[in-house]
Amino acid sequence: MTGTGGTHKLKIFSGRANRPLAEGIAKHLAVPLGNINLGSFPDGETMVRIDEDVRGRDVFVVQPTSPPVNQHLMELLIMLDAFKRASPARVTAVIPYYGYARQDRKDTGRVPISAKLVADLLTTAGAHRVLCLDLHAAQIQGFFNIPVDHLYASNEITAHVRSLGIPANELVVLSTDEGNVKKALKYQGRLGGQIAVVDKRRSSATETTAAHLIGDVDGKTVVLFDDMISTGSSMVKAIEIARKHGAKRVFACATHGLLVDRAVNRLRDAGIEQIAITDSIPLAADKQLPNIKVISVAALLANAIRRIHEDQSISELFTDDAR
Repeated sequence: MTGTGGTHKLKIFSGRANRPLAEGIAKHLAVPLGNINLGSFPDGETMVRIDEDVRGRDVFVVQPTSPPVNQHLMELLIMLDAFKRASPARVTAVIPYYGYARQDRKDTGRVPISAKLVADLLTTAGAHRVLCLDLHAAQIQGFFNIPVDHLYASNEITAHVRSLGIPANELVVLSTDEGNVKKALKYQGRLGGQIAVVDKRRSSATETTAAHLIGDVDGKTVVLFDDMISTGSSMVKAIEIARKHGAKRVFACATHGLLVDRAVNRLRDAGIEQIAITDSIPLAADKQLPNIKVISVAALLANAIRRIHEDQSISELFTDDAR
């Protein structure tokens, strides 16, 4: 599929997973959201009807595959199939949060690589291109045989942390585990301060045990960065060990605020001064803690969509240290 070069009219459509984000994207692009009828048949099957002409249009479908993951994924697939059969010039699946991303390899026998399966499903359903934000595993891009544009929310998150006014000589960027060190080093390079690492042992797929701390946090302000907060177990255990080693203040940042299982209770009791997440996933009313700050990525996604539509480079949105 070749680029449209801006010769085909841009159309933005939203699924039901995160309509407020899609509305924000459309506002930044100064275009109305497309008309689409989404619902369910009496037996629970997803119903999709596109209520406007998209023939020859450059279509972008905004739908994070966030919880309930299967419902939102299936809705996205059916939407893509509907668009494929309506003769657009191109269809781009805009997936701010990519569900099943943590199932990206066989870590034991007789298990699926679900992230690859999802990539195949999206392509078969009709996506010509995919736009993602902070994939849990960057190699997922290689699961696709169509172009994938991978965005990072690091500029938005860095700007927010800078606005907190933490002096560099008091700042410690804390990596929640060894696998997160590269991300922590990137943020430390942009914000200054020192770095520390929690040596973590995983007891199950959802539970972790933090062993000890590498680095000095005594009397310091600690900031943790991760791509997502799921159950909150990893982050809270890292905070506990930082507190035991004398951390004075604690801030946490993540792109995707899943907040599943007992995450809200864990975070509420963890003594975190502020938790910054983006609006890649909508924050349900029962998860809105007073210390949660939501950073919008609507402008970032809108800028990327505009560049894709106009056949411009996406990588120019980022410097090397933003990734």
